[in-house]
Amino acid sequence: MKNLGAIRLLLFANFISGIAQGISMISIPLYFAQSSQSNWFNNAYVLITIVSLFWSLYGGTLIDKYNRKKIFLCLNLVNGLAIGSIAYLESTTTGYTNYMAAMVFAMTFWNYNLHYPCFYAFMQEITEKEHYDKIASYIEVQSQMASALAGASAAFLISGGFANQYYDLTVEPWTLSQIFALDALTYFAALAIIFLMRFKPLSHRAAEGGTVLYRLRLGFNYLKEHPYTFLFGIATQSVFIVVLLHVFNLAPIYVSQHLKASSEVFAVSEVFYASGAILAGLAVHKIFNKMPFLQVIILLIFISVFEYCCLILSYSILIFYLMTFLLGFTNAGIRVVRVSHLFKIIPNQIMGRANSIFFLTNAFSRIIFLSIFSLPFFHQDGQVIYSFMILTVFMLLTALILLFFFSRIIQENKS
Repeated sequence: MKNLGAIRLLLFANFISGIAQGISMISIPLYFAQSSQSNWFNNAYVLITIVSLFWSLYGGTLIDKYNRKKIFLCLNLVNGLAIGSIAYLESTTTGYTNYMAAMVFAMTFWNYNLHYPCFYAFMQEITEKEHYDKIASYIEVQSQMASALAGASAAFLISGGFANQYYDLTVEPWTLSQIFALDALTYFAALAIIFLMRFKPLSHRAAEGGTVLYRLRLGFNYLKEHPYTFLFGIATQSVFIVVLLHVFNLAPIYVSQHLKASSEVFAVSEVFYASGAILAGLAVHKIFNKMPFLQVIILLIFISVFEYCCLILSYSILIFYLMTFLLGFTNAGIRVVRVSHLFKIIPNQIMGRANSIFFLTNAFSRIIFLSIFSLPFFHQDGQVIYSFMILTVFMLLTALILLFFFSRIIQENKS
């Protein structure tokens, strides 16, 4: 690879900041679940997601117009300063923890909206086409290793460590302000690493003028001219949508009310999820190398449906861990196949806008589900499993849609 050094630095920067971001994004839902304010957080999550609709669309035009390295530098500087300031305020004030935690969640969530479309477009820009499958796997493995470490670290820091008759690894439990301070520091570390990157673009991007709306319309026009690519980009997000709702909103309630287990179970489940995802990143192309890309995705969606059926019917922590591991494998497997395929068929010139438009449908779906799941019914007496039932039907429908349009999606991608 011509830009191997730059690719390694970008992955390393993403890995470092991803660990602390993951700790924060696990700790915040747990804080609200433990304080019996999950419904308050759910409403905040809806508002945060609504704001992200406008931000992500605008962000897509920035990604395709400006130097992507400079975008990353700006993102890390702004988020490091903002979250560092919130950490300081949280440590010196009382009575505002809900708002401080929601602000950090919002900052991190909005950062994701620009970070990941930019990350994928940047990786496509500096990678040769013959290495797209390999890079998609690298991205997933790196991301999920960060998630695994984040889950393990969150379990350790929130609970104050682990101890039994053989060892005693205990520490003073960390406060949210300490976790946020660590988060801020990693943004500055990523800033320094990305600053050192040197690369040669391998995809030509023509200079674009015009207004934001004009540039955004170019992205919509491309997808309008390729309707089955658009359908593929939307429908293949279903498991990822479910996972976002699962991790940030529903799993803490499921663990607390349905399994009647401690917060450590949720944090440790993140390690199982990430372990399954790492396995997918390393092996999904080898396991399914003789199957068409779309067939692989449909199969993994059906397996995800089975996983949620098991979660609905089971009260076992062991089954929860096992299904979470498998969910990590199926979601990451879909993402690896999906990303490598989109790299091959969508021009780098509009990759940022295309991913932002796909995210728009993702966010709309989550707003609808979050609005439904904000009802008190889903937050009482373990009735969170009914939300799992709704999400299971949603995944099943998207798999059936992809099956129905199977030949047309394949044919358009060949042309």
